[in-house]
Formats: sequence, structure tokens, C-alpha cells
Amino acid sequence: MNEKKNIAILGSTGSIGTQALDVVRANPDSFSVEVLTGHGNADLLIKQAMEFNPNTVVIADESKYQYVKDALQPHDIKVFAGNKAIAEVVQMENIEMVLTAIVGYAGLESTISAIKAGKQIALANKETLVVAGELVTKIAKEHGVNLYPVDSEHSAIFQCLAGEFHNPIEKIYLTASGGPFRGKDKQFLSSVKKEQALKHPNWDMGAKITIDSASLMNKGLEVIEAKWLFGLKHEQIDVIVHPQSIIHSIVQFTDGSMKAQMGLPDMKLPIQYALAYPQRIKSDFPRFDFMKYPQLTFEPADTKTFRNLALAFEAMNRCGNAACILNAANEVAVEAFLKDKIGFLEMSDVVEKCLETVTFVSNPGYEDYVATDKETRRVAIELIKNLSKQKTHP
Repeated sequence: MNEKKNIAILGSTGSIGTQALDVVRANPDSFSVEVLTGHGNADLLIKQAMEFNPNTVVIADESKYQYVKDALQPHDIKVFAGNKAIAEVVQMENIEMVLTAIVGYAGLESTISAIKAGKQIALANKETLVVAGELVTKIAKEHGVNLYPVDSEHSAIFQCLAGEFHNPIEKIYLTASGGPFRGKDKQFLSSVKKEQALKHPNWDMGAKITIDSASLMNKGLEVIEAKWLFGLKHEQIDVIVHPQSIIHSIVQFTDGSMKAQMGLPDMKLPIQYALAYPQRIKSDFPRFDFMKYPQLTFEPADTKTFRNLALAFEAMNRCGNAACILNAANEVAVEAFLKDKIGFLEMSDVVEKCLETVTFVSNPGYEDYVATDKETRRVAIELIKNLSKQKTHP
């Protein structure tokens, strides 16, 4: 790579964002950071800005604008606040690639804005394609924009397809670690606490994604994302539990041949692959040693106990705004679980009830997605209140 690639990192204070900056730090000749955005962690955002000296910084939490502005005043860095500002700064002329690492539905508007501005996208915000996959992929096609997946599983599929894009896919297998509760039954899960759910065996991630991984919702969201990223039908996507998290996913072609991408569980590798594509940059990441993993094992996903995965497949099959309902209900349910308002299994109850009751739209546009997200959150909050009342007054 001869010239530096100018990048914007949306969600730079989160798990993916901080690891992306590790990649930039290790490759100062390959990348230049033009924009950094954070949600509410103002101190870390300021620290990152002082190190990487971007053109612009945006803090989504508007109450912290003055604090960030004052801190960066001597450094000649422009400071803005709010989600609208994030959607505007991604259109800056000198940005070549936008890494979208904002967690959840909040990342949708800025991702669409960046695509419409013709920026290449390193996509770490899976909810963008879960919520509005049909719309986002259509806009990307219209503007000649590539979506480079950052999720380890989708990066694996993308890497397996290098040199194979002209060959039809028969099936893909997304691998799942099974999370901290693999093999546990409903009785066990009915009493687990957030502290247990936040202990992932293989990956170091933010709280929301870690809970989603424990409930298998993360895999469900990845299934829907894969459908849109790779233009697949639901019957072409399967999930297998692979506890060691070494094989990140597999592509099966129409001749029966299979390709798998392997490596140690480290998000920096797929982040670097997406940012540097089509080059592979030399790295000092730890190397995989076969002798340390003499056995790689596989088992089916338990969709009866972990209903979220089954609900995600159901939402994908229904199409329309069903996946948008699934995502919004899950975001509210996870937040409630993290605040000890509902139990682990009740997260699935909330999602299922929202899929049954929220208005279904078969051919949604952007405004429909916004309305669906709002309605679902209202319904989910009401459901959680009722669940809490039942516990207080059985």
C-alpha cells in the first residue's frame, strides 16, 4: 500500500473502535485517521484525538460537547455533537473509508449517509443490515460502494470467496462458540445473572454483544446480515457450534468443495483485513499453533433452549420489517437484563411477543424502519414493565 488510506472510525471508544486504533497504531504508514466519533466516553475520545490528531471529532452525547471542545481547543481539531453531526461528517471529501462500529440501531443513519456520499464501508455494525438490509444493499449498489465485513464470521466468508466471486455458493456455515452457557438447560438459564453472561470463553467484546453471544442472538443477527452481504436465501445459511472459535466460518460450493478461514479469536485481524483490502498487511498478531488445538469439535446449535436463534431465522423468513422488530426488541431486552429488570430467558419472551404484536410492513422504506424501531421499543418497554410487576406481585 503506497499511500495512506484516510479513514473515519465511528464508535472509536467501543471495543471494535479501540481495536481498530490498535491496527492504525501498528500501521502508521498505511492509515490516517480523519474522523473519530464516540457516544459518551468523552475522556477516552479526547485521549484518542490527542494521539491520532484527526480533522474532526464528534461526541454523540450533546451534554459533553463543551467539555470535549474545550479539551481539544489547543489542538486545532473540529468538534461537533449529536448523531446528526456524525451522519454529516462521514460525507467529508477527504474520507475514503468509514469503519462503522457504533453499536445497534444507532449506526444506521450514519452508515446510509456514508454510502450515499460514495465512501467504502468497513461494516462492524451488523444491525445496519439486520434492520434495513434490503434498503442498505440497494443504496450501496446504486452508489458503487463496497461493504467490507468486519464481523469475524462474515470476514471469514469474504476471505473464502476471494477469487471465487464468480462461483455460486451452495451453503455457508457460520460458526458459533456457544457462549458461556453452551450445553446448559432452561432450568439453569432461568436463574443466571448478568455477571455470568458477561464472561465469554473466547472473545473480548462490549457488554451488548457479549450478552447477545450468550443468548445466541448475536448469531441470529449474523445470519440475517449474511443473507444481505452475500445475496443468500435462508436455506443456504446454517449455524454450527464450534467451541474453540478457530474456524471462523465455512463456504461450501456447488461442487461440494468447502473452504474455511482459520485463526486465533482476535478481532484485530478482520478489522485490518477490511481496512486494508485488497492488500494483506504484515502483522505481529499471535500465530495459531495446531499442537495447542489437537481437536476442533462441532455440534448443532440448541435452538429450543436458545430461542433467539430460531426467532432470528423466523424474522429473516418473514422479510419486511420483521428483522427490524427483532433487533429493536432485543436491544431493549438486553438493556433490561443488564439492569436486572428481567431474567435471561425473558429476553426471548420479549422479542417473541414483539414479533407477534408490532405492526408488520411487507415493503418498508427508511421512514417505516424508523417508525418500526420506535413502536417496537415502546411495546418492549411496556412488556418489561409488566414482567417486573408480575415478579413484585405474583
